Parts: sequence; C-alpha cells; structure tokens
Amino acid sequence: MRVRLFWKILLGFWLTFFFILEAAWVFIAFYRTPTTPPRVAALPNAITMTMTAAETAVRWGGIEALSEMLSVWPDVTRSRLRIEPPAGEAPQTPGLYVRDVADPGGAVHRLVYDVRDVSRHRGPFDIPPDILTIGAVGGLLFSIVLAWYLTRPIRRLRGGFERLAGGDLGARLAPSMGRRSDEIADLARDFDAMAARLQELVAARERLLHDVSHELRSPLARLHLAAELARHSPERIDDGLRRIEAEARRLDDLVGELLSLSRVEIGQDAEPDYFDPRELLLSVVSDARFEAQESGVAVAERIGPLPEPAPTVVGHAELLRRSLDNIVRNALRFAGGTVTVGLAADAARRVYVISVEDDGPGVAPDTLCRIFEPFVRGGGGQGYGLGLAIARRTIAAHGGEIAAANRPDGGLAVTITLPFGPAGE
Repeated sequence: MRVRLFWKILLGFWLTFFFILEAAWVFIAFYRTPTTPPRVAALPNAITMTMTAAETAVRWGGIEALSEMLSVWPDVTRSRLRIEPPAGEAPQTPGLYVRDVADPGGAVHRLVYDVRDVSRHRGPFDIPPDILTIGAVGGLLFSIVLAWYLTRPIRRLRGGFERLAGGDLGARLAPSMGRRSDEIADLARDFDAMAARLQELVAARERLLHDVSHELRSPLARLHLAAELARHSPERIDDGLRRIEAEARRLDDLVGELLSLSRVEIGQDAEPDYFDPRELLLSVVSDARFEAQESGVAVAERIGPLPEPAPTVVGHAELLRRSLDNIVRNALRFAGGTVTVGLAADAARRVYVISVEDDGPGVAPDTLCRIFEPFVRGGGGQGYGLGLAIARRTIAAHGGEIAAANRPDGGLAVTITLPFGPAGE
C-alpha cells in the first residue's frame, strides 16, 4: 500500500516537532544550574502552615473545628489532609507528613498530610506531563496544517496533468493557486505555459494536416486522371506519362517543403555558427540576379553603414540563406521591373534590418495578415504557399521578426530583423 505524501509530511513533521521539544527540555535539564521548581521550593512552608493550622484547630476546637476550617480550604488541600487514629510511631515516608495531636477532651488524633504526588519522579529525564502533551498536540496540529498547505496545490497539479493527459488542452492551474507566490505557484504557471504551447502546437498541426490534405488532393486527382487517360487511349500514353512525371515532381517538391517546414519547427538542424549577414545577403542577391536575367527584372542592393567591427549573427547560415532566397524569389515572381534588397543596422535596438521590396501589384489586405501561414498564396501565385511560412519559422528560430506591408507607391515590402551576435574580427 502506498503511503500518501500527506501522511508522510504529517508524521515526519509531527515526530520532528515532538522530539525537538523534548530534546530541548532534556538539554535544559542537563546544562542549566540545578534549581528547585517554584512549587516544590514553596512546599515546605505550605506544609508547615497547613499542618500548624490543622493542629491548632484540633487542639482548641476538636475535630468539629478542623472540619469547619477544611470546608473553606481548596479541594486539593482537603484531599491531601486526612485524620487517622494513632497506631504506633509516625511513619517516616518522603512526602508524607504526620503529627499526633490531642483535642480538648484528651483524645489523640493523627493528622496525615500526603504530598507524594508533588515530589515524586515524573518520568524519563524528569519531563513534566504537560510538556509531553504540548509536544504531541502542538506537533500534530502544526503538521496537519503544514501537510494540508503543501499537498493541496500538489493535488491540483495532479488533477491538471490528468486533464491534460485526457485531452483537455484548455486546463489551467494558475487561477486555482490563489495568492500563492512560492515555487509551487511558479510550477503552476509553467504548467499553464506548457499547456498553452501544446494547445497552440496541436491546433497548428491540425491546420497543417487539413491544408496538406487539401493540397495533395489536386495533384493526386490529376495523377489518377492521367493514368485513366493512358489506359483508355494508348496513342496518348506518352502525354499521360509526362503528366504523371510532372505531377510526381510537384508532389516531391511539396513533400520537400513540408519536411523543411517541420525541421525548422522542431529545430533539427546543425549546430549554430557565426556568420556575416552582409556576405550572406550578397550571396542571395547574386543568385537572384542570375535567375532574374530571363525575366528582365533588375535586382538592386542597398546596404547602409554598419558598425565597425560589424557584429555577426548567431544561427544556421544555410537555413537563413534559403529563407532569404525564398523571400527574394517570391518578390521576383511579382515584381514589375525592380527588386531592392537592403541591409541596415539599428544600433539602438541592436538588430540588423533586412528589407526586400518589389514594385508589383502587392497583396490583398485580407491575405496580407495571413501571408506567412502555410499554404497561403499572395496574389494567386504559383507554388504551395510554404516558402514564406518556412522563412517566418527560420527567422523566429534566430530570435528575429518578419513583417510584410504594401508599399504606398505599389508593391510589397518584407522587413526582417535579426539580433546582433558577437562583434566580428
């Protein structure tokens, strides 16, 4: 049978509290200057006064006078004083005081005053019973409160994990912690952050699966159609095979882009390195100029003054280069005649600012806010709408941001910020 945490805490702290209190008493008993307890020190005087008063009452008024006097004495005193007939010599017992006294009629009475319960030994190390009681009851109450205080939020955490494991991604624990500000409350907030991130990832995966199924439906339908045409029209089998080959290439490209997107999201890349963003941008511009020769689009560069020595960028150079290449190629497809790629440094914010501008038709406002989502195509262009999504994931993984806006004089402007790394040599 498992011992619950509540009982472990309760018993552990109870025993600890109890033994600390008793050990403190023993320590004091061993190392303090020996003294007599106040009530024990005052006992001889009290006994003398009590016995003298009782003896005087019997000697002058007899048993009746003693009984009348005892009627106004405390119950403890009455219970300790008794009258016996004399029988031999008075016993010599510690804590037992005996006197023989004669009343006015000459009869002898024995007065016995018993205080053995006060002076007797009280247990191991002379620990008083009230100390034992305080240790047991006080420790128990303290342990119950402490165990309840510690285990109540843990039970709530356990309930939250059970809800999360059961599929309730909306489970949150911070509101149930009340005004706590300790480590358990921090754990509840971390749980909420984890649950929110899981909810976001699951929602993104569901959207991605929906979009992937939608995108795969068209090329697969064309593949089936091409196969049917080739089967029923042998004279057009070459056209059917070419169509099948083209659709297969499209599927391969789509799968490749999906894999790239997945790798970026889960961070399955090489170890980060340090690279010069200017050299990286010039490499992308060079490739874009070579590709733009056929379309007649001019690719201009605009590199502003940079700090000396210029800070590097920490991350994956090749992955970032492919993302920038996707953004520039997307601009080339829609540009009317010019694409401008710029690089500047914002020393106050400690970031590089990369801009890619074209003079094309721009993007519709209802699409502009979703242009970096998977399978969203701006301007009805070709492709699968994954290039900008991959770029956003990559730049976010580098600690940067990306944004797009329509230019006032026409075209689209994409702005990227990347944080400074160490200064270059």
